[in-house]
Amino acid sequence: MFTQNIKHFFWVTLLLILPLVGCDQSEPSSNTTEVLKQSNTNEYQPVVKGYELSFPRDHNSHPSFKSEWWYFTANLETDAGKQIAVQWTLFRIATGLEQSKAIGWKKPQIYMAHAVITTDEKVWKAERFSRGGIGQAGVLQKPYRTWLDNWSWRSLGQGPFPGLLEFEDDDMSARLDINNVGSIVLQGENGYSKKHATNDIASYYYSAPFLDINGSITLDDIQYNVTGKGWYDREWSSSMLSKSQQGWDWFSIHLDDGSALMISQVREKNALPFYFGSRSWPDGRVVQLGTNDIRLTPIIYTSVEGKNVPLNWRLDVRSQGLKLKVEAVRKEQWLPFVFPYWEGPIKVVGSHSGQGFMELTGY
Repeated sequence: MFTQNIKHFFWVTLLLILPLVGCDQSEPSSNTTEVLKQSNTNEYQPVVKGYELSFPRDHNSHPSFKSEWWYFTANLETDAGKQIAVQWTLFRIATGLEQSKAIGWKKPQIYMAHAVITTDEKVWKAERFSRGGIGQAGVLQKPYRTWLDNWSWRSLGQGPFPGLLEFEDDDMSARLDINNVGSIVLQGENGYSKKHATNDIASYYYSAPFLDINGSITLDDIQYNVTGKGWYDREWSSSMLSKSQQGWDWFSIHLDDGSALMISQVREKNALPFYFGSRSWPDGRVVQLGTNDIRLTPIIYTSVEGKNVPLNWRLDVRSQGLKLKVEAVRKEQWLPFVFPYWEGPIKVVGSHSGQGFMELTGY
């Protein structure tokens, strides 16, 4: 666990960061989105069209950009058929420009990690923080390792696959072997993922939607052997949202025909949402999806922890012949972290059946 000094340092630094992101004080806002909004300065490296993603190089960290994350979700099943969902995310947030000679506490990077395990009956969740440069958190490439405290994803190669994810906190722990059985998907235009229709706001974004998972999970001192499917996202940017954008609704779905569907809308005040997504297959086929393809319609809003969030959706992708109904497996998935959001497993029915994850931010 992180010490009280590190926790105090994080909060002080966070208070220094948030006033710089250009929030509109007349409107209620979410810390989740405010720290990712477009800055008035050119302090950090911009995302530009034409950058060619390369591996294993881009499995590594990108400290000259303001923010990035390593994001993993999995829909798993025990030997007895019990459904267990897992989310593990490592975030990096820059507090200033990275200096080549900076070491230790002078490194201008903060790391944050979230671990969440969900069943039909209960959610287990934990959050940790660390300053970069002191060995408590970071990313290494030879061999590959991302970690914060005793939470880690590591492999013997220079990339995350095949890899081992391990984390433990209070009444939950996981040890999962992760194998990639499909291709890497470059989201958007060769990894350049636009987030706004007119403003030059984008991220570098790639996914590994075809992961085979097996391992063990312990919940309240009961151990389960689990297998299932996982999804891995990598994204980095210096401005993920415009100042008028309010948050996003994001879906990752494994469909019953073996394909993977990613759909997202970025909501904006007094404007239509900006849509983007993809449908991909293990053999490398990818269809990029945009505003003309996607229709997302909230069906039912539910009050969760004082937030009115849409937990049932209709999702239409006309160009792919997909007409889906999306429903949250468990409603009480509001994660009251420093950057709060709703995240949890979903089930899908309609023209296709499937399962996956949904993330709702900015509410």
